[in-house]
Amino acid sequence: MTEQSGEAIPVLSNRLVRLIETHANALALSLSEKVQASGQLSEYHKVPIYELNARVYEIYHQLGNWLLERKEQDIEHRYTAIGIRRAAQGVPLSQLIRAIVLTKQNLWEFLKRESVVDNPVELLGQQELVELLDQFFDSAIHYAVLGYERMPKRHAQHEVVAAGAAH
Repeated sequence: MTEQSGEAIPVLSNRLVRLIETHANALALSLSEKVQASGQLSEYHKVPIYELNARVYEIYHQLGNWLLERKEQDIEHRYTAIGIRRAAQGVPLSQLIRAIVLTKQNLWEFLKRESVVDNPVELLGQQELVELLDQFFDSAIHYAVLGYERMPKRHAQHEVVAAGAAH
């Protein structure tokens, strides 16, 4: 068992985390396709695809670290920076939040397809993993919004004016 904030994480959760990490590249590509196809994320074309893939791959590939070893300030640092970056790129806040939610949904779809629960102990392990993931993505959204809001208004307005002049 692994400890995080005094809570024991069952071995099964670790097995599921490793399954996600092993398939990080496929998960990142799947998410990129969903982002590009989503009408709700029309402004995400402003984010270079390699950048999106790299950020998502890092989260999926390092999931065990994010859930079990990293501290809240690590999540704060990473997602505040993402919020600032998306604001500078002119991505609307609603679309930033939607992209993070889609990242989580992409993960849920994968887990539904790939994980088989045969007994109550495995079900409990999966439920605990889901709770950890919910906490992680809730924090990610919170800090991304804080970062987005930290973007100086005049810089964001300049981006909008510049984008309008380019059309």
